[in-house]
Amino acid sequence: MDTLTVTAYHVISNHNFAERRQKVSNNQNALFALRSYQPGEVIADFSAGTISAEPTYLTVQVGNRKHITLQPEFLQYINHSCDPNVFFDTTTLQLVALKEIHSEDEFVFFYPSAEWKMTQSFGCYCGSPRCIGKIRGAFYLSPEVQSQYRFTDFIQQQLVKKAARQKVA
Repeated sequence: MDTLTVTAYHVISNHNFAERRQKVSNNQNALFALRSYQPGEVIADFSAGTISAEPTYLTVQVGNRKHITLQPEFLQYINHSCDPNVFFDTTTLQLVALKEIHSEDEFVFFYPSAEWKMTQSFGCYCGSPRCIGKIRGAFYLSPEVQSQYRFTDFIQQQLVKKAARQKVA
């Protein structure tokens, strides 16, 4: 999780509770907190900008063949970490703090918490001791890894179905 270093980022946009910043070294965008939050606190409400049957690297899965883009759009700049500090609750449509967040902390979430099978998997370099390496979606997580994270209601349902099928097999 990155914390602001004055020369490391340029401010792209301000959204009252958060700023979108771009890293000077690689042009990667990120969203940073402008105030502190306690675990369980609602950071922002969001809605579906668009709904599509197919996932993209910018969508969040809310059902079988149902993927949404986030509104407000700047929420799409919340990057992945295997040690997340926020969670997209797709049932209540709220961004929620998972742990204490301080002003200037980068907001990060665990991508598989809201994606069953990602369209674009990637190698994770978050630096967390919990780092799982390859990020492909919740479908590919072991039960041990699953137990360490919070998942959207849809992903929880998928995990239960998968476990039931494995018991039968």
